Amino acid sequence: MRAPISVIIPTLNAEAYLGSCLASLMPGLEAGLIRELIVSDGGSDDATVPIAKAWGAEIISGRPSRGGQLKAGCAAAKGQWFLVLHADTVLESGWVGPVIAHLPTQSAGWFRLSFGTVGPIGRVVAGWANLRSRLGLPYGDQGLLIPASLYNAVGGYPDQPLMEDVAMARALKGHLRRIDAVARTSSAAYRRQGWMRRGACNLWTLVRYFGGVSPDRLAANYRR
Repeated sequence: MRAPISVIIPTLNAEAYLGSCLASLMPGLEAGLIRELIVSDGGSDDATVPIAKAWGAEIISGRPSRGGQLKAGCAAAKGQWFLVLHADTVLESGWVGPVIAHLPTQSAGWFRLSFGTVGPIGRVVAGWANLRSRLGLPYGDQGLLIPASLYNAVGGYPDQPLMEDVAMARALKGHLRRIDAVARTSSAAYRRQGWMRRGACNLWTLVRYFGGVSPDRLAANYRR
């Protein structure tokens, strides 16, 4: 029987993080879970693509739009399940067993978020993210494990530069479960901008998205 999971990672100048992300997947490869690795790149001009190729990834190239990159990556995937990860996310040790336990559910699954050792404020932000996820709104930095059949049934990722993870979570309402494993994501943006400022920006962006502001406009504001 072929391994069930296709891993799809969207990238854009992710050389600083990608190696650690891919190394964290090795236990899944050794356990016979991972069928293929697909890196959907949005035009990196650093070493992202050579790193991905060195790890044996299939490279899909396109314009920089995370939703579009994920849509293209999932369209190329051949597994029965898709594991979508951000390049700056690392699955912490011990994730294989919980993923195996999740597969019979045929539901989409998200991982508990952690920022590693970043102090009390980081734990508060991660705690909020995990509570939000329990309420049905996990973000992309928590990973998404989804049956290919369910992915196709809800229409897949929209081709948009931001909030593609929120759109997917809304489409999956009633089909999301927590996987009892940890996805550790980079805290670099929070430390650079300030934890409170970054958190407030994320929340305001979400409110505006729910209010009907276009993802393109939100992405332009978010980058600024």
